[in-house]
Amino acid sequence: MRIIGLTGGIACGKSNVSAALGSLGATIIDGDLLSREAVAPGSEGLKAIRTAFGDAVFHEDGTLNRRMLGDRVFQNPSEKAKLDGIMQPLIRSLTVARMKEAEHQGAKACVLDMPLLYEFDYDTLCDTVWCVYLPQEKQLQRLMERDHMTRQQALNRIASQMPAAEKAARAQTVIHTDGTPEETQCMVKQLYAREMAESL
Repeated sequence: MRIIGLTGGIACGKSNVSAALGSLGATIIDGDLLSREAVAPGSEGLKAIRTAFGDAVFHEDGTLNRRMLGDRVFQNPSEKAKLDGIMQPLIRSLTVARMKEAEHQGAKACVLDMPLLYEFDYDTLCDTVWCVYLPQEKQLQRLMERDHMTRQQALNRIASQMPAAEKAARAQTVIHTDGTPEETQCMVKQLYAREMAESL
């Protein structure tokens, strides 16, 4: 099974690339979905967050207020480290379990779709890494529009990750996503065909 790491800065178009890979038959392991699974109602992850951060980061119905928690941790590195200490072991455990399931089911390719792939060493699980890349000003504009953030909020989110240029420099394949979604999908189709041919 070929394992492709997929990463990139927030709002750089990684979801579009991931969806394109899924449509080509790759098994997608989505780090964002796993992070939600790790804090599902009744989970140990959710209990640990309540213990660490208190009731202020929860809605009245007991679900996690992700926006509130995000604003809190992305302004304070020590708070972010505390959250990562809770979440990352849970996400890694789920990731490894999903990889084993994919291999057992005979998948030819598995994509680890992880925004923090390098930050938490998921690249060590991969045969190759693809990075989705946008210049920072375009990234900022997309993030502000997509998530209705102020420029400062968007800058805080971007600053919490490894710089996009550094991720691109470390990756084996860089996908520039400043074109249309259709152009990106066409590029992904060609790259995936080449990747699978080289892995035979």
